[in-house]
Amino acid sequence: MLGRLPQCAFDVVVAHDDGRPAVIANAPLLDDGRPMPTRYWLVDVDLRRRVSQLEGGGGVRAAESAVDAESLAAAHSRYAAERDALMPGDHLGPRPTGGVGGTARGVKCLHAHLAYRLAGGDDPVGDWVLERLSDDGPVW
Repeated sequence: MLGRLPQCAFDVVVAHDDGRPAVIANAPLLDDGRPMPTRYWLVDVDLRRRVSQLEGGGGVRAAESAVDAESLAAAHSRYAAERDALMPGDHLGPRPTGGVGGTARGVKCLHAHLAYRLAGGDDPVGDWVLERLSDDGPVW
C-alpha cells in the first residue's frame, strides 16, 4: 500500500471492517536510526486520492486560514509529545522534530492531519478535512 518497503516498524491503528489498513502509526526512528517525524500515515488509497485532490485545490492554505492558530499549535504539541514519548531512552542521535507531518507550526500536509484525526488525535485540521471530504459522501 505504501508503494515501497516500510523503512521502520509500524502498527495498523485504523482499519476498515474488512481489515484493510487505513492509517498506520510509525516508530519515531527509521530502521537506520534516522528520525521519522511523521507518526501517523494515511495509507487508504481512496482517502489519499481524495485528500490529494483537496490539497491540489489549495486545501493546505485554506485549512491554515480556517482553523484557530492556537488550536493548531496545541495539536502539533500533542502529536510531538506522543511521538517523542516513544523514543528509546538511550538514543543519542538525531531526534524527530516538529508536530503533525514534521512541521512545527502551520499546515504542511492534509494527509498527515487526517491520519492523526482518524487515529483519535484532537486535530482541528483533521476535522476541517473530514468536513470537506464529507461533502462528497461518507468518509469513514
